[in-house]
Amino acid sequence: MKAMAKPAVSNVGLIGAGRMGMPMVGHLARKGFNVRVFDLDAAKRAEVEKRKATWQGDARSLAAASEVVLVCVGYDRELRELLAPGGGLGAVAKGTIVAVLSTVDPKTIVDLAAEAAGRGVHVVDSTVCRGGRAADEGTLLAFVGGDAYVVERLKPVLGAFATDIVHTGPAGTAQVAKAANNLVMWSCLIASHEALALAKRYGMDPEKLRGALTMSSADNYVLRTWGTNTMAWAEDDMDIVQRMAAERGIALPQAGLNRELCRLLKPKRFKLDEYGV
Repeated sequence: MKAMAKPAVSNVGLIGAGRMGMPMVGHLARKGFNVRVFDLDAAKRAEVEKRKATWQGDARSLAAASEVVLVCVGYDRELRELLAPGGGLGAVAKGTIVAVLSTVDPKTIVDLAAEAAGRGVHVVDSTVCRGGRAADEGTLLAFVGGDAYVVERLKPVLGAFATDIVHTGPAGTAQVAKAANNLVMWSCLIASHEALALAKRYGMDPEKLRGALTMSSADNYVLRTWGTNTMAWAEDDMDIVQRMAAERGIALPQAGLNRELCRLLKPKRFKLDEYGV
């Protein structure tokens, strides 16, 4: 007898209504999902409700009412505490999908997915790329690591705010993909910044050069979106890359240098008039 397919997801919870999470709330609600949101900052409640979502006072009540829980916390420690047996998602119902959008160590996802599987809970990683502007527009790229049937069930939820969804493999691989993305992105930002700074020192209009470089072999995403990039998470991203490389016993000398440069350049917002070194 053919097994019946599970019904489509209707109830979505989101934990962490920050720069990336808050726009997702609105996109999910507009797509017809019943959205519940929890954030430690209760001051965000008004904005959440303005986006037609329901505010939840704690993670446990959100999890109990959700078929899919999207997690947008900042660090490994917060994620582990949230998914621990006594944590906010520790008693999540069997069959629930917990999708981690946070950028964390791949091993964290592998460990949490293995523990949750014993309780019948599906933990997948679903990292997102393209930054805050894409989050606002609903045009993010989502990498997803997990079992294929779980990813298929999750896709309509991710499709509310991502125009491109790539299944990268088992749980943890989306973190590997995001780490690779970040390594290249921060390298491009630093190289672009130095190139434009050099041009400015020689009296050239850096904005004119930037436009020309987007048509050349030097073209990259950071150049095309210059002025919208910050380095708020750069140092943390590169720390993850360095830990991953050390765990696998490989040297990434450029990544190490970029980590130090990210620390140096972090205060800048990389506006069009900021080309100093």
